[in-house]
Amino acid sequence: MDQMKILQLCHKPPMPNVDGGCIAMSSLAKGLLKKGVSLKILTASTEKHPFLPKEIPADFQSQTSIENIFLDTRINVVDAFSALVTSDSYNISRFFSPDLDRRLIELLQENSYDIIHLESLFMTPYISTIREHSSAKIILRSHNLEHLIWERLANSTGNKAKKMYLKHLAAKLKKYEQKTINEVDGIAAISNQDSQRFLNFSCKKPIITIPFGVDLNRYQYDSTLRKGKMRLFHIGSMNWEPNKEGISWFVDEIWPIMEAADLEFHLAGRHMPTYLKKQSSEKFIVHGEIEDAQQFMQDYDIMIVPLLSGSGIRIKIIEAMAQGKAIISTSIGAEGIAYEHNKNILIADSAKAIAKTAIELAAHPEKIHELGKNARALIESHYDNEKIMDNLLTFYRS
Repeated sequence: MDQMKILQLCHKPPMPNVDGGCIAMSSLAKGLLKKGVSLKILTASTEKHPFLPKEIPADFQSQTSIENIFLDTRINVVDAFSALVTSDSYNISRFFSPDLDRRLIELLQENSYDIIHLESLFMTPYISTIREHSSAKIILRSHNLEHLIWERLANSTGNKAKKMYLKHLAAKLKKYEQKTINEVDGIAAISNQDSQRFLNFSCKKPIITIPFGVDLNRYQYDSTLRKGKMRLFHIGSMNWEPNKEGISWFVDEIWPIMEAADLEFHLAGRHMPTYLKKQSSEKFIVHGEIEDAQQFMQDYDIMIVPLLSGSGIRIKIIEAMAQGKAIISTSIGAEGIAYEHNKNILIADSAKAIAKTAIELAAHPEKIHELGKNARALIESHYDNEKIMDNLLTFYRS
């Protein structure tokens, strides 16, 4: 069989692995390379997500010929306001760049690709350019349903003006998503729930669920029973609105219930807000940005995921499960993962329930060990990147 040629268009650099989206994109790229695919990466970079060649392994750069085009995606008040009174989705249109469009045309004229793989809805403004200059099939890799994130944020805020604005934003995104999903040739959704939502959108294109996959060899799993004081942790980028909202909820409503217990909570993540840094104390330790996320998770015992909004799948939960960690999450936080409550994760949806569950779990190391062992088994059976890439390639070829 001829070597498949794929162009991966990314809305931010897949490396370094600074957040879940980057980890998902680089994991997919590495998985395709391992399967012998000829892969080229063209990525947007922004002020928020700069292109840092020194932090991208030389072999990855060589294998993908990765290159970037800088996009100024900062909010422009005039454009944002005009989008409010037009049918444009400003969230998406900010990612269209004449420079990226020109480079894309050059690549399409110089190469004959089998698949153009669009990472997220933000790369869909280039569909018309691809259709004009290439006969390649276009696959949308959907990390989440964008409108759902903003819809849920709108539902969880008490500020009336903010609620109205977020609902308006969500409605525009929803309209754009409904239109765009039938302009591609296929959709690789990240969870079964998202696949079903696309079908509910009257999607007429082929859909496959391609969850985030891990290379199990890269995730250390210690199967021995840990003893001593069990410590809680959370890790997540704080420039993602649902993370910020969830941790604010934890600080305001959950931690006060738990504070009297003999517990420690460790918080890590990029772009840590000042108000959270000020919360740091002997029992509530704010680490901010850390060098090694995997080592951070390895050092602690119980992951707390207090999300109230968001969509797609939480990459950090998959990674923590691969390390055999016990996890307490809201239903929304664990959405998209093939979990079983009380077997490989604990689900709690109110402040009192999360606090009570955490206090009880911390007192039972054997339960922590059992949850972690079952979590690792789930990843081995459902989220092995090797198997997932086989499914994706079969989908491409079909």
